[in-house]
Amino acid sequence: MENKTRSKPKMCFVVAVDVTLKFLLISELKFFKNKGYEVSVICSPGSWIENLRKEGIEVKEITIKRKMFTPISDLVSLIQIFLYFKKEKFDMVMTFTPKPGLLGQLAAKMAGVPIIINTIFGYYFHQHTPLIKKALFIFIERVAGWCSSWVFFRNKEDFETAKKEHIIDPHVAEYIGDGIDIAKFNRTRFSEEFINEKKKDLQINLKIPVIGIVARLVKEKGYMELFEAFKKVALQFPDTVLLVIGPADLQKKDSINPNTFLQKNIIFLGERTDVAELDLIMDIFVLPSYREGFPHSVMEASAMALPVITTNVRGCRDAVKHHITGLIIPPKNAEELEKAIIYLLSNPSIAKNMGLAGRKAAEENFDKNTLLQKMEERMEVLIKAKL
Repeated sequence: MENKTRSKPKMCFVVAVDVTLKFLLISELKFFKNKGYEVSVICSPGSWIENLRKEGIEVKEITIKRKMFTPISDLVSLIQIFLYFKKEKFDMVMTFTPKPGLLGQLAAKMAGVPIIINTIFGYYFHQHTPLIKKALFIFIERVAGWCSSWVFFRNKEDFETAKKEHIIDPHVAEYIGDGIDIAKFNRTRFSEEFINEKKKDLQINLKIPVIGIVARLVKEKGYMELFEAFKKVALQFPDTVLLVIGPADLQKKDSINPNTFLQKNIIFLGERTDVAELDLIMDIFVLPSYREGFPHSVMEASAMALPVITTNVRGCRDAVKHHITGLIIPPKNAEELEKAIIYLLSNPSIAKNMGLAGRKAAEENFDKNTLLQKMEERMEVLIKAKL
């Protein structure tokens, strides 16, 4: 009876870490809150929790480990999420990323939540995953899909894979793309003086080229190949700087210790909230990742008119047009990465034109407002059908 008296539903987002909320989903949180929804979130304890609460978001701290197989911890998390759902009587639960997608949806199903929506940013498995491991991941995704009222896909390849592997019922799923705030990530907002001051603050010479990456410090993001390639690049362009932006991810077994790679022309900045301003001082953006959903950092770099070098993997190849907005190279290939970087450094006019084409592509394809509109339209249909 309570549902009928609410002007808008009571909804809960479920993620593993607060960083996902702060840097990937904050637009969604604010959008639905401004639309009148009662918005809560579940995530593991983290440094951004208080910041989210100051934004007016109700946060329930429940530890969800990001490693795929932690049975005892996962069972504890499942029970805690279930009890929270039973207590709060949410109308709608939205889950993001694989582990919260499984635990959050199972708990919501058990608690009788009327609307359960999962968002697929990317699957753990890919074309090179061993068959047994891939079969296990697919089974887990099928279990999660059984709980879903609807599934949003941010990546078209994932949607096609899900249909091919019978992970979801295609009648309750759709590809909606992904997006960023293209007004925020817009180079024309900033003056040349601002850019120069930003470089000076980081003690970077105004005339030297800067290569940048924004990614968690894990090997899966292609850091080992990048560091190897950069050694060769520095021999030909000795003043070039590599700017590394991203937090440590100590939960991951392939976590990287930046102290191992300290050298004068590599600058580690850690986690930053001024990524748009840091993109400004880059000449080339790289993301040599092994696996992605749909990389926000690439969309942001393109929106900032940067040429992008990324890998020929699901997600990355959808975000870049080869030889138009950037270059696509094979994954795990330091030599090809080195060649791509040197090519763009040696051809600044080509690099600039790629960046300009990237901005145009971002305006046409990566606008967050389009994504939010698609989400709201689908949710209104679900609300009418189920509440």
